Amino acid sequence: MGYQIKGDLLEVCDCRTLCPCWIGEDPDNGTCKAALAYRIEAGQIDGVDVSGLTVGVAVFIPGNVLKGEWRIIRYVDDRASPVQEQALLEAFRGKLGGPLADIARLVGEEVAARRAPISFTVERGKGTLRIGDAIVADMEPYRGPTGEPTRLVESIFSTIPGSSAYVAKASRFRMEQPEIGVKLDLTGHNAIQGSFEMQG
Repeated sequence: MGYQIKGDLLEVCDCRTLCPCWIGEDPDNGTCKAALAYRIEAGQIDGVDVSGLTVGVAVFIPGNVLKGEWRIIRYVDDRASPVQEQALLEAFRGKLGGPLADIARLVGEEVAARRAPISFTVERGKGTLRIGDAIVADMEPYRGPTGEPTRLVESIFSTIPGSSAYVAKASRFRMEQPEIGVKLDLTGHNAIQGSFEMQG
């Protein structure tokens, strides 16, 4: 049956703005330590309604994003039922094909999968992400001369294929994930947010 989901994605990392991964360049520090979250506004996976739920990822990328070998910890919204949790994990692990499978192919090791309370209040590049006690990020978008948020389009790499993204700066990004060697408490680093609509 596959999946059809739409909503918003947020990504924050330890690179300076703009994130070089999105244009295919190596991360600023040689490696990338990042958090991503997909807030599903509406959708179904194999007939299971997953509307209103969020999936998060803590990730360590050892080099260029396109070369893969990511080490990740997945987070599933703790409001998900067991059936919803299983459906979300199947889709985001790439088992059901489509663009989520393209992203999943870059993962070298899934270190853990956990349930956690997830708060995703970001709109048009402004807001806050919190995943349990492990991840917190606050961000504000860059803006053009008209006051509209600055957007990135036609990038070589995207976690929201085919969609433009709001380029933002995280006034705070804290992430502690010792299993993947990450302990950060940063200010003024990269954040990107945009909408997605995917099916597989």
